[in-house]
Amino acid sequence: MNINRTLYISDLDGTLLNKNAELSLHTKNILNQMISDGVCFSVATARTAATALKILDGVDWNFPLVLLNGVLAYDTENNRYTQILTVNAKTVGIILTVFDKMNVTGLMYRLSNNEQMTYYESLENKALRDFVELRRAKYNKGFIHTENFSDLSFEDVIYFTVIDTYEKIMSVHDALSDILDINSEVYKDIYSPDLWFLEVFSSKASKYNAVIKLRETYGFDRVVGFGDNLNDLPLFEACDVKVAVQNANPKVKADADYICEANDKDGVVKWIAEDLRE
Repeated sequence: MNINRTLYISDLDGTLLNKNAELSLHTKNILNQMISDGVCFSVATARTAATALKILDGVDWNFPLVLLNGVLAYDTENNRYTQILTVNAKTVGIILTVFDKMNVTGLMYRLSNNEQMTYYESLENKALRDFVELRRAKYNKGFIHTENFSDLSFEDVIYFTVIDTYEKIMSVHDALSDILDINSEVYKDIYSPDLWFLEVFSSKASKYNAVIKLRETYGFDRVVGFGDNLNDLPLFEACDVKVAVQNANPKVKADADYICEANDKDGVVKWIAEDLRE
């Protein structure tokens, strides 16, 4: 196999990371050895650079990382974003109107001058509060309080996150369904039994589009994708080979070509090692 013509690209949480949302030492060592040997590897995650780069510290990445479900691409060598897909300012206003009518709030992300800023209005929602406090404590991520998202400039807005019960998330998702120039992802929080994420961003962004761009930019003949959750289905759609970890959502496993060992058993790097032997 010509390893320089194949891209291996993996989701993070629930897939490449273990149950503690960390790279195991074994996975980190194997990744670095593979990359040193010329294997092309990247990740496609819903995380931001602030958390992803801390989690992935010590890995010598050789291709841009796909962040925020394809909204951003990040060049780790030069520490800069190579792709930024914003939400139209008028559309931002429409989204916020829907949030107000549905009585929900969450996080609003902006990116300007290579700096990402994450805003919140209130942390009365326990799920959102836990989300913010964990990232402050574990990753030293900054969050900015604002009384109202509408007080901020709508320029450079790239993303929204809402965390709530499935019923509430789906009602908001349905209310946003008529907005043509956005994408939204709904998927279960793998670290909590009762909570779901709704993430809203530009219709130009998706894990699918991000993988297609990597393929075209670098001329890959074959792309192998790894995932576990519903927001990995667009990633799978762009791949020649789809691999679900054993712990994946049943819908993701049903769509996969192969099932590898679970995230807590270093399934991704084990599968790649076997693939490279063929």
